Amino acid sequence: MMSGPIRILILGGGFGGVYTARHLEELFAESSEVQITLVSRDNYFVMTPLLFEAGSGILEPRHAVNPIRPLLKMTQFIEAEVVEIDIARKMVTVGPPHGQADELPYDHLVLALGGVTNTKLVPGTEHALTFKTLGDAIYLRNHIIQLFERAQIESDPVRKASLLTIVLVGGGLVAVELAGEVTVFMTNLSRLYSKIDPREIRFDLLEAAPRIIPEMDEDLAQYATHTLEKRGVRVRVNTRVDRIEPGMVHLPDGESIPAQTILMATGVIPNPRVSSLPLEKDKKGRVLTEPTMRAKGHTNIWALGDCASIPDPSGHPYPTLAQHAIREGPQLAKNISAAIHGQPLEPFVYQTKGTLAALGHFKGVGRIYKFKIRGFLAWWVWRTYYLFRMPRFDRRLRIVLDWTVALLFRNDIVQLDIGRENTRHPARSDKPGADGDAEHHDSAATRADRSSSTAPH
Repeated sequence: MMSGPIRILILGGGFGGVYTARHLEELFAESSEVQITLVSRDNYFVMTPLLFEAGSGILEPRHAVNPIRPLLKMTQFIEAEVVEIDIARKMVTVGPPHGQADELPYDHLVLALGGVTNTKLVPGTEHALTFKTLGDAIYLRNHIIQLFERAQIESDPVRKASLLTIVLVGGGLVAVELAGEVTVFMTNLSRLYSKIDPREIRFDLLEAAPRIIPEMDEDLAQYATHTLEKRGVRVRVNTRVDRIEPGMVHLPDGESIPAQTILMATGVIPNPRVSSLPLEKDKKGRVLTEPTMRAKGHTNIWALGDCASIPDPSGHPYPTLAQHAIREGPQLAKNISAAIHGQPLEPFVYQTKGTLAALGHFKGVGRIYKFKIRGFLAWWVWRTYYLFRMPRFDRRLRIVLDWTVALLFRNDIVQLDIGRENTRHPARSDKPGADGDAEHHDSAATRADRSSSTAPH
């Protein structure tokens, strides 16, 4: 018999982790029966769909995220990275920023660590950018603006073409939404540079499958294709990338595309911390769970979100979408409460309400139940849905204000400098290229690498 409260440890500060914690608080309100702890690398959770507008400058980047602490009342929040998960000892080692590693014991463990961009499909992806975190969005924005500054004064037409070329590898929802927002951003940006013609901008979207957005019906995917092509995007399906080198994308047929911006949107794989655990997993590396979200073979380990394979009533895994994670959290909280009180667990059952994609510039595409929507209506529904998915009224108000301002003014071209004063202007060198830009790039690249590390999302 335990002498203290039952310890529930949640790893991950995304939709799954935060919503599980909030509903556990409701179930155990004013109770000393349990101790809830949530660990996340960041002290905020990201409303991922809004990252595209944060990257293009429509949204203030901070408004695309929500601080975790104000959302939780009785949960102990720890900002730290997950270092090790020891299932045998029921212990998790975490490393707070600039602090020593610490061990956290648990009685029930919730894995909500999310996923990372799949960079295993194409050799040389270390030379490409990912788009998964707030840091990625800020870095991409800075990167594109910097390339425009260089293209404005570039006299070599070949180098200029490379500076103004973007290659996006992947054709799923994330890739299409990113392409839609970035093309509008770059077109608006070019109006502020007298020596850059919008027609000089090249955008290639490369998809290995026969069509883009396999999550949607073919006619909807065709609408998205035509919308992007009208903006100059070369949508190339049945096109596999052979390898990536710095500033160059190589295709199997021998074609090479010089590009200073190469983006990977090749799907998501589970967080590496999860893939190393001695748990049953599917072929994608996600933790296999019972319909109740309890990990197979374990009575005190639970998983949800991108790192979990949760079967629906027909036995097929639910898609790893935000709308599912938001609803998985409350049911998982109920099942943990039922397990603690020796009551029967209930399976997670949810019917997908639809899929939406924003294509930028008042365009969107999607399906709501059986209804297909396109154009302005789809764009408006997309914005409305995610606005009300964002917790806290003050955050929603900030977003609405940002959207209103964006309707009246052009995109801001200010780069958000993340360098410190003593790293911005290092000692000059006689070597070519030894200016502050190189060190700033290294700093941002290090941050981008950290954002796709093994920490919880």
